[in-house]
Amino acid sequence: MIRFSHACKRYSGGYDALTGVSFHMPTGQMAFLTGHSGAGKSTLLKLIALLERPSRGQVFVNGQNLARVSRKRIPFFRRNIGIIFQDHQLLFDRTVFDNVALPLIIAGLPQREIGKRVRASLDKVGLLKKEKVYPITLSGGEQQRVGIARAVVNKPPLLLADEPTGNLDPALSREIMHIFEDFSQVGVTVLVATHDLDLISQLPYRQLSLKGGQLVDDTDPSLQEQAG
Repeated sequence: MIRFSHACKRYSGGYDALTGVSFHMPTGQMAFLTGHSGAGKSTLLKLIALLERPSRGQVFVNGQNLARVSRKRIPFFRRNIGIIFQDHQLLFDRTVFDNVALPLIIAGLPQREIGKRVRASLDKVGLLKKEKVYPITLSGGEQQRVGIARAVVNKPPLLLADEPTGNLDPALSREIMHIFEDFSQVGVTVLVATHDLDLISQLPYRQLSLKGGQLVDDTDPSLQEQAG
């Protein structure tokens, strides 16, 4: 599903955000991307979502070399990716329903299909009864759930999350991670950037660790269990 081959990203001014990163993540896998602030986690996710392009090396998503995706094809490419941010980026003058429906409206789906998909998405994150309220009335954890519902309403095969639990307490953070686990178990590929090492140490998923823009560690507890 995701393959990096010696990918590098240098920003203007000579700052190297990523240097020679190579890894492969198969379809349906759930993994965590860890590292200190500034290690390159957000940049790596941006390369996958074509929010940035590598300076050198290659990035492949679902067998597609992203260097060959033209600028006008980027919006179509992104329909297959759900992206979740730490700050939700919700529209506070729209209801929960309207926030989640936005990607479907942009895609031009008929109103009946939009209603069906939005309610199914809200049901998955436990917010079906909140569809008519405004995000400002929700807790931080509920707002993050709305962000997740919006990210998955298109039924994307790939889900990227950038510090999705950064503003949440430990109990809410675990709830959010369990939602990601549920998606992974139905075949969605899930990559979560996080610095919450205490939380992910309790979960049996692959960890890709960045330091200074380089991939310094890649551990998969499930493989270790099989070897044992």
